[in-house]
Amino acid sequence: MSAGFGPFKAGAVGENGRMDLAAEKLIDWRIARAAGARVGGAGPTLSSLDRARLIEDFSEAVPQAEELVTAFTGLDPGPPRSRPWVMDRSQWVGQNLMAFERILEPFARKVLSSRVGGTLAPARRVILGGQVGGLLGYVSHRVLGQYDVFLPPDDDGLLYFVAPNVVSLERKHRFEPQPFRLWLSLHEVAHRIQFGATPWLRGHLSGLMESYLDSVELDPRWLMDTLKSAVEDLRRRPAEYRGLGWIFLLMTADQRDIVKQMQAIMSLLEGHATFAMNRVAQGRVRGAERFDRTLHERRNRAGVEKMLHKVIGFDLKARQYDQGERFVASIVGRVGMDGLNQVWRGPENLPRIDEISRPELWIARVAAA
Repeated sequence: MSAGFGPFKAGAVGENGRMDLAAEKLIDWRIARAAGARVGGAGPTLSSLDRARLIEDFSEAVPQAEELVTAFTGLDPGPPRSRPWVMDRSQWVGQNLMAFERILEPFARKVLSSRVGGTLAPARRVILGGQVGGLLGYVSHRVLGQYDVFLPPDDDGLLYFVAPNVVSLERKHRFEPQPFRLWLSLHEVAHRIQFGATPWLRGHLSGLMESYLDSVELDPRWLMDTLKSAVEDLRRRPAEYRGLGWIFLLMTADQRDIVKQMQAIMSLLEGHATFAMNRVAQGRVRGAERFDRTLHERRNRAGVEKMLHKVIGFDLKARQYDQGERFVASIVGRVGMDGLNQVWRGPENLPRIDEISRPELWIARVAAA
């Protein structure tokens, strides 16, 4: 899942009446789209019949999945109901670039108003555009489905399914298409239900992300001092940084706290969706165990690709699936689904990072309170 986090402050209105967004001055989004399309490529060739069957299958699977997951979790997303968009890789890149543009607007204004904002601005726009687009182009090879939290309210409930990736995986592993597409739909619908049934969650995540971006320091000297201090801290307290990535070294204490909160939330969301998908699929979706085993192996593949995934954070997402699913399964096993659903009542009930690996701590703090 990729997530998006709601509101952002509007830019000024230019002389031509159009919104003058700072993010357009920070990154060349045209270059980003071109780079994303080039790196993403077209994928396997799909006939018009292949595409028509995908659209038909997901149009049937998504409503069915929503009904099943709603009944299983006891969470009701309300209107509008979930609906699929079967897209190609370039469309997926384009949608996520628009989400990035909205998220980065406050940060872009900060950059452009700083001393470093005008330094090599034209070259920076092109370089950042190529980097962001190229990264999304690479990711577009692997994404099967996505619930986009960044979408405007009018598009809420829209689920993305990347057609060439779905078909490629089905062909490679000889998956039966209709059961596999229903199984995928269960996971993405679960994310839609999480946010639809919990109106405060989107704003909470938005606030955490905006707080992090507002706290980013742009002074190179400050960054060097912070890195030196963090390296010394790493020598003294290595356990504090384990599994959090090298970028964690450049964060302040407040930034680390925000990131830990977001990591815990994402582990909950991914784990809850995976748990719901697999439990609902039992006895209902042919081949579900094989689908799960294959995608688990795909996420944890070794080799050069694994190293790249570690650099760009894919390994963290894989851990979020696994740790989060264990957390949810443990909670449901001890206090039932009603006990777990207390997690959705407010930000104070969300798990903390240490509670993800020790669910008994969350039960003692929330479910047993």
